[in-house]
Amino acid sequence: MPRIALTRRVTFAAAHRYRRPEWSDERNFEVFGKCSRVPFHGHTYTCDVSVAGDVDPVTGFVVDLVALDDILAREVMARFDHRNINTDVPEFAEGLLVPSCENLAVFIADRVQQALGARGAVTRVWVSESPTLWAEWTAD
Repeated sequence: MPRIALTRRVTFAAAHRYRRPEWSDERNFEVFGKCSRVPFHGHTYTCDVSVAGDVDPVTGFVVDLVALDDILAREVMARFDHRNINTDVPEFAEGLLVPSCENLAVFIADRVQQALGARGAVTRVWVSESPTLWAEWTAD
């Protein structure tokens, strides 16, 4: 059977700001611009997760869709939707990961792959915070 990738899209609303606590406000503004300012600002994110594998000859699926949807609900939606990424997601707390599209894509790829285990291989995660800004993680 052919190897193919299946992509599921989710959207979530979340707030964030870019900031390094060890830097002055001036340095943060130089690097991150207005996205470093208080208060936090929000986006409606779009996130595509692609899982590749062989097509099961019985189900016709690459991955169990119920399982994938459960994983995305737990690892993406419950973690990020209507949350402040900086304050509600421990890995993005002050001084840890800056909640950029790039870091979100890497983080989501890792969490989804851990949850999938041997049931599929995450090959691509695409995270967009607006129609003009996104990051794409792809498996090596």
